[in-house]
Amino acid sequence: MTECAVILAGGQASRMGGGDKGRLMLGSQSLIERVIDRITPQVDSVVLNANGDLSRFDDLGLPVVADSIADYPGPLAGVLAGMDWAAEQGHEWLISVAADTPAFPMDLAQRLAEHDTPVVLAATPDPERGRLPQPTFGRWQVALRDDLRAALNDGVRKIRQWTQAKGESLVVFGENDFFNINTPEDLAWAERYLK
Repeated sequence: MTECAVILAGGQASRMGGGDKGRLMLGSQSLIERVIDRITPQVDSVVLNANGDLSRFDDLGLPVVADSIADYPGPLAGVLAGMDWAAEQGHEWLISVAADTPAFPMDLAQRLAEHDTPVVLAATPDPERGRLPQPTFGRWQVALRDDLRAALNDGVRKIRQWTQAKGESLVVFGENDFFNINTPEDLAWAERYLK
């Protein structure tokens, strides 16, 4: 087994009544259940990154790891937590996905693995720049975890600040492949789109 995935539970649904955004319902499933269903066939194992009371995710049946860097420094800390877990399990690569993005590609891991750089990020088409990175969706070489830990301890918070320094590659997917849910309108749009 060489590849696993970390689901970044991420933020709160502050504009949608509070609570974990991944717990919002989209049809008959929560967002996070949809994400689990999409990523599980693509990798050898799955872990969830979250902070606070980790037992609130017990019903999902996944291991849950918290950030090891204090003060909630953002998605890179979740990637690091996933890398540390992956290293303990003997995995060489980590795929990261966001819990509020229910329709990412079913071939995400496969397409990211076609590039041999230490970090590969998903992107969508952008009329002005050609491609728009979706940095919470990526493939990360687990051996980079100590470098990432040092960067976070030095104050790096922006994903691409670190990934560009590592010689990232970008893989362009479809325009709506990484649509994430932030508002009630987004949820309504996703209901229509997924039909």
